Amino acid sequence: MLVFGDGRIVGTVGGGCYEHDAIGVAKQVLASRKPRTVKYDLNDDFAEATGLVCGGQMEVFIEPIEASPAVYIFGAGHVGFYLARLAQDAGFGVHVIDDRAAFANAERFPAAASIVVDDIPQWLARTTIPPAAYAVIVTRGHRNDLDVLREIAPRDLRYIGLIGSRAKVARLYDAVTAEGAITPEQLERIHAPIGLDIGAVTPQEIAVSITAELIAVRRGKADTLKAASLQWMPTLKALR
Repeated sequence: MLVFGDGRIVGTVGGGCYEHDAIGVAKQVLASRKPRTVKYDLNDDFAEATGLVCGGQMEVFIEPIEASPAVYIFGAGHVGFYLARLAQDAGFGVHVIDDRAAFANAERFPAAASIVVDDIPQWLARTTIPPAAYAVIVTRGHRNDLDVLREIAPRDLRYIGLIGSRAKVARLYDAVTAEGAITPEQLERIHAPIGLDIGAVTPQEIAVSITAELIAVRRGKADTLKAASLQWMPTLKALR
């Protein structure tokens, strides 16, 4: 049975109140992107009261299915270059945006769905990005990251990631908060420092950590991984 985000339904898991409940759970799964298994006990009394023609037990596995998600990479430098390769191999549709034609071109990004050479803040000001999209901010410098952050942070996107150390991220957050255009709640949705903490140092390694985080968000595992990281942090510090 397919349950679409707009309410359309194709197929059935048996009808009745249990199917109605399963449809409700399916809508929750679409929002959370986390698969779930629900179990129903079709006891005789309830079956008779609700008009069901069978009893027993029913188990329904509900899994989110989506088309190839789009990731917008703001910055076509070293990290953006390797990230585009990995993200494309992982099933993401890659869009590259940079103001330097020497970096943002088809020769460096042959598999990209689109390549934009433009002033990034100006391009963002006139461009709508789908809510299901992923945005990665990896420009060539703090000033450029700040310009992109101003435009991206207020948008309700599936994922927003910002590269940089914790100190750099804190400075950027202080700057946009002082301007009053972005709320603390909006900043809380941003993944920063970007990527899973695997000790990445080189551009290739950083791209791996970012791609891993994109996959985790796509598969509904990001919160679990973050909680596990926080849980083990005291132990890791003790081992050091």
